[in-house]
Amino acid sequence: MLVNCVAYQGGLKLSDIPLESISDYVQRPDCFVWVAVRDPAPEELAALQQEFGLHELAVEDASRGHQRPKIEEYGRSLFVVLPMIEIKNGELQKGEVAIFAGQNYVLSVRHHAEHGFTDVRNRAEQEPELLRHGSAYVLYALMDTVVDRYFPVIDALADEIEEVEKKIFEEPSTRDGIIALYALKQKLGIVKHAAGPLLEAVGKLYGGRVPPMCSGLQDYFRDVHDHLVRLNQSIDSLRDTVTTVTTVSLALITLQENEVTKRLAAYAALIGVPTLIAGVYGMNFENMPEIDWKYGYPMAMLLMVVIDAYLFVRFRKAKWL
Repeated sequence: MLVNCVAYQGGLKLSDIPLESISDYVQRPDCFVWVAVRDPAPEELAALQQEFGLHELAVEDASRGHQRPKIEEYGRSLFVVLPMIEIKNGELQKGEVAIFAGQNYVLSVRHHAEHGFTDVRNRAEQEPELLRHGSAYVLYALMDTVVDRYFPVIDALADEIEEVEKKIFEEPSTRDGIIALYALKQKLGIVKHAAGPLLEAVGKLYGGRVPPMCSGLQDYFRDVHDHLVRLNQSIDSLRDTVTTVTTVSLALITLQENEVTKRLAAYAALIGVPTLIAGVYGMNFENMPEIDWKYGYPMAMLLMVVIDAYLFVRFRKAKWL
């Protein structure tokens, strides 16, 4: 589905153009075309491939989707795959955007993502001095936006971790806490698998040999790289926090089980003493002098009470009861 198809010249918007006119505008000097499509059909991609002269391998990757984050060069053009992660109904929804960038064009192909880049286009059109850099600046703006959209996801996951921590310390024996922590670790893994590989990929755009179309904008791409470094550090920190909270939760459960075991042992001792005494005098042997003693029964009961009282006091002091 076509979202936008706009021609720009000298940093200013010329007009919205039909797809069949793209090849005419990309041949003009100091002019480039910015096209955005969402979940395109194969025939739509084929038409765009013909208009822009896209490499068939890049088009194949863009049509399939579910690609690893990467930046590849095809001649003087770039093919970039950026994962997109959105939160929907408390769950992470994975999508991606494939970006074809050449000297006179930018084509973004969005798959399985609700949030588009209309705000990026509007912001870029309000900064003609930057948009004058052409397709390279648009590539930077798209990459920077995708990376910045990871931070609200990380903040939401951090809030979830705090909520789980509170519940664990309030109810350490609940099984739901451990399940929630494991789910959070999985979500952090999803974000890590998306942001981690981008570090190496973005590094190709500002250090060492830089693609020709990106020369002059190295500082901008280095800024994206810095955001990725901070993002990955935040992810690693949260994963360590989840591991620590899980360990603490298991330790609390173990301590609670030990407390229960001690209480059961104390109650068993309190019951065991009367049982022992009653068992001795219930053996029905003939030669038991105490059986004929008229104070035998009250003495046995008194002995049970005294010993149990003594044990109860000791257990209370030891905080077993």
